[in-house]
Amino acid sequence: MFRLAVISLALTGCVQKSEFDALEARVKAAEEKVATLEKAPAGRGAAAPTASPEEEEAAGKLMTEVQEAMKGNDYATAKTKLADLTGKFAGTKAGKAASRMASEVNLIGTVAAPLEMEKWFQGKAELGGDKATLLVFWEVWCPHCKKELPKLAEEEGKYKAKGVQIVGITKVTKSATDEKVEEFIKESKAKFPIGKEKDGSLSKAYSVSGIPAAALVKDGKVIWRGHPARLDEATLDALLKG
Repeated sequence: MFRLAVISLALTGCVQKSEFDALEARVKAAEEKVATLEKAPAGRGAAAPTASPEEEEAAGKLMTEVQEAMKGNDYATAKTKLADLTGKFAGTKAGKAASRMASEVNLIGTVAAPLEMEKWFQGKAELGGDKATLLVFWEVWCPHCKKELPKLAEEEGKYKAKGVQIVGITKVTKSATDEKVEEFIKESKAKFPIGKEKDGSLSKAYSVSGIPAAALVKDGKVIWRGHPARLDEATLDALLKG
């Protein structure tokens, strides 16, 4: 349609040759764009296919099996089933949730990234030695973090008794400032080391996409990754023994 309009204008003498060539180029570019959109895969210019009820049910069962495996610290099984979820049932609700879980579970058994900080708000810490380390990622503007940090401050003695040191890690983003972080640390009564990471490198290394988040490191390797509230005493004891 556009090309016919351009040709019509040219025949009636309404445009000069240079103008005609420019219009012709614009029409060609528009036609190529339309052709690209028509060939676009689902999710890019077209609606993604909806998973069937049967697929949703099968994916839901797999997710339940993943969660049970993780509760039992059977990460090998969890990894295998998460791979099935993200591969065979990517379009289901469980499949989409599995993508984030997989990035966390796949950290288990990998070498832990060292604690490279831009600055320490209080204390200092390193990974290694006889101590296990619970890394807790948080931000001062996060309401859930504001609940978890004081809770960890109260339970620090229990962790120390088990040979675990706690280290708080923040990026100081959004409306936060160093001053606000220091003020909150005092309010939380946290005594464990808390530092500001460099350029989000630690968050990236530990696959942190939501906060609060935690990782347990022992003997230089990541042995657990998840929300700090999910690390109950029984799970912690099992991980430290393993």
